[in-house]
Amino acid sequence: MAVAELSPSYTKTHLQSSQISFLSNRFYNHRRCAFRPFPRARSTAISCSVAPNQVKSPVAVQDEDPKKKSECYGVFCLTYDLKADEETKSWKKLINIAVSGAAGMISNHLLFKLASGEVFGPDQPVALKLLGSERSFQALEGVAMELEDSLFPLLREVSIGIDPYDVFQDVEWALLIGAKPRGPGMERADLLDINGQIFAEQGKALNAVASRNVKVIVVGNPCNTNALICMKNAPNIPAKNFHALTRLDENRAKCQLALKAGVFYDKVSNVTIWGNHSTTQVPDFLNARINGLRVKEVIKDHKWLEEEFTEKVQKRGGVLIQKWGRSSAASTSVSIVDAIRSLVTPTPKGDWFSSGVYTNGNPYGIAEDIVFSMPCRSKGDGDYEFVEDVIFDDYLLKRINKTEAELLAEKRCVAHLTGEGIAFCDLPEDTMLPGEM
Repeated sequence: MAVAELSPSYTKTHLQSSQISFLSNRFYNHRRCAFRPFPRARSTAISCSVAPNQVKSPVAVQDEDPKKKSECYGVFCLTYDLKADEETKSWKKLINIAVSGAAGMISNHLLFKLASGEVFGPDQPVALKLLGSERSFQALEGVAMELEDSLFPLLREVSIGIDPYDVFQDVEWALLIGAKPRGPGMERADLLDINGQIFAEQGKALNAVASRNVKVIVVGNPCNTNALICMKNAPNIPAKNFHALTRLDENRAKCQLALKAGVFYDKVSNVTIWGNHSTTQVPDFLNARINGLRVKEVIKDHKWLEEEFTEKVQKRGGVLIQKWGRSSAASTSVSIVDAIRSLVTPTPKGDWFSSGVYTNGNPYGIAEDIVFSMPCRSKGDGDYEFVEDVIFDDYLLKRINKTEAELLAEKRCVAHLTGEGIAFCDLPEDTMLPGEM
């Protein structure tokens, strides 16, 4: 892999031996400090992976303006020319990616995929901006140290903080994973309110400081309604840019269809998850295909499709928790990668993918002004369009109506967070999401 050009200041300057010794010590100190925390109330110092008694003079970190961005950090100062984030012959322009809940298990898998080039490509430098809480700040430092020690050539910067107004500055992708789990005895309406407040605040921060074309993927549950809350609090960002993650559900549906048909999963296409990321979600086998044929032509056991297949996909996460003792962190991170790739690479001809998106203008008759998982296609520019060539039958419509009713009820439950009046909770039933407890 080609590397970026060295800065002229390093390649053309001739130094005396005493100067070289001074700079060597200076670069050694920087080399172990490849991440920069955003300022906290208690401290504005940079946290490094060296103990204070190991730091060699001169170090003038304390005197720097905490809000002033340094030009480079650690090994990046030696390797790359980052002046004004200029493009070189071998590297693209840096992109800024924010991740909330960055000290959690899902992020622990995801961040290394982002840093390695697996998501955006082997020639795309990235800056990771990690959002945590006061309680998780030490863990964030540990995450940054691991990223530092992994020596990813594409990882230009790692910043950590607890204030979304700092962390979301100029970000082009926001992956909102962090959310509060559902505690014992907590009603789902309470969970909607507690997590809704988190995503309302994050929406306001994105609206204030993020790129005007930031793409937002909400993972924290209940993700559909959290995405709606976040979007409503960010009126200056296009509503189309907000997504709720239902890609893991799609991947689970493809797996079950492949197992039943006795084929490898890459033979399964055109799978849609309709509606909410809850146990009312609708895995669509009517429009799905195996080896180019409609699923019902390949799998003749239609009772299995309508009953066992649907229930397996809806409850897969809960079964995994029973077996594994924890929620699906690794496969969730893979599905986030899949969701991003579906937006930054052209959709294969004739295929589509699922994403929870804003319903305004949809061609399916779904109620407007909610976030609902539907079939989408992309040209690879980060945007998407609705798929027109889908069919419906009574079975599919009945189940779509049920998940639609649930999302409309959730919307009423968070009206106070979307600027639409007084909240009124009339949730039809408790469709507890796997991992909420």
